[in-house]
Amino acid sequence: MITECRTRRTGRLLVSAAFITSLGNNVQLISGALLVIRHHHTMLSVGWLFIAVAIPQALLSPFFGRLADRVDRRKLWIFSDVASAVTALALPVWLWFGHGGGAGPAVYVANLALAVLAALFFPASAALVKERTPPERLRGFNAHYEMATQAGMLLSATVGGLAVQLFGAVPLLLVNAGTFAVSAVCVTAVGRGREGGAGVSTTTEDAAMPPVHDAGAPVTPRLPMAWLVVLFAQGSVVVTVFNALLPKFVLGVSHRGAATFGAIDALGSLGFLLATGAYRISGRRFGDLWTAVAGFLLCSVLFALQPHFGVAGAALLVPCGAFVFGQARIASRNLLMATAGLDRAGRVFGLANGGGLAATVVVMLLVAVITDRFGAGYGFAATAVLSATATAAAGHHLFRARARMRDRGHGAARQVRERPVGEVLP
Repeated sequence: MITECRTRRTGRLLVSAAFITSLGNNVQLISGALLVIRHHHTMLSVGWLFIAVAIPQALLSPFFGRLADRVDRRKLWIFSDVASAVTALALPVWLWFGHGGGAGPAVYVANLALAVLAALFFPASAALVKERTPPERLRGFNAHYEMATQAGMLLSATVGGLAVQLFGAVPLLLVNAGTFAVSAVCVTAVGRGREGGAGVSTTTEDAAMPPVHDAGAPVTPRLPMAWLVVLFAQGSVVVTVFNALLPKFVLGVSHRGAATFGAIDALGSLGFLLATGAYRISGRRFGDLWTAVAGFLLCSVLFALQPHFGVAGAALLVPCGAFVFGQARIASRNLLMATAGLDRAGRVFGLANGGGLAATVVVMLLVAVITDRFGAGYGFAATAVLSATATAAAGHHLFRARARMRDRGHGAARQVRERPVGEVLP
């Protein structure tokens, strides 16, 4: 009973810390985007801000992922939050000392520094989840964890938009520093020691097939990691580009205020919250692979439609897109985490984060140029096409691999039944 209570307490603390950290990271980024779009009025100017955040993470996440497999993951998470709090506090202090006229460079530098720390946070947090969560609870925990992370990202636009309009950027940036401190306190309260997650989890039927016997030893075939990374990482591209496109569409094209921008993203947060409950049904009924592939493809369709019906249409389609995207994101995270061993979880998620953000840089530049030249609708459409293409390619290879694994498992089982007792497979 003590272990059960401690496991539940650990889960609540990690989910709370993930939500607060995600909220803090993205409030800073969204506030910067709003400041930049007001001064430069182009999608490319916002795109450069997101690119400045993406490049250090793309370069450093694989390295920090390997570090997370060798060093205490809890300490890495705490260090990331404390350093982020100090960095986030530096920007409002700079502005308070009369450097408001040079806010542009300061915004880029502050977000660049926070991006370096986020590159450490992502693999360390994923590896700590794998370490502290018992395999039988991993699937349900991932749903809550991904919901908290994505809800923090989406809600950050609401908080950022409303607060910037009501109070200005400086007070918001000050509060933002406090979110990282609260997250550090939550992770510190988790305590030391491992409570679960030993070896390779088999929490999803799509990631692990029935054991195949090879030379007398059971071998559990796995879905190809590279395509699982592609499936998971392209979701990061969609979220990041969406957060750059939406302020351009709402503020620059529709000429609405930051509060309208925040309200639309609040509806997206609601859609993502509903996705967590829906995933309990879709994940069980269709499996994680079908849920992920179908969800991302449907999200691409809704993504392309969003700018064609004005602000009212976006207010309806954004939460619908978040609803299907949320289920797909949770399912793809489950597939990736179930396939990664405990000793490789940091490297796998570091690679996924780095690869996704490297792709984000390319997509962001392309979409920014398209948006500024042809309009926001074409930018949304280009992102949707790229996401659908990556999802379809990953889904094709993963379904084929799963079919081969099942055929291999059934064939090996027949051979075992047909051989005399004691004889092993060649």
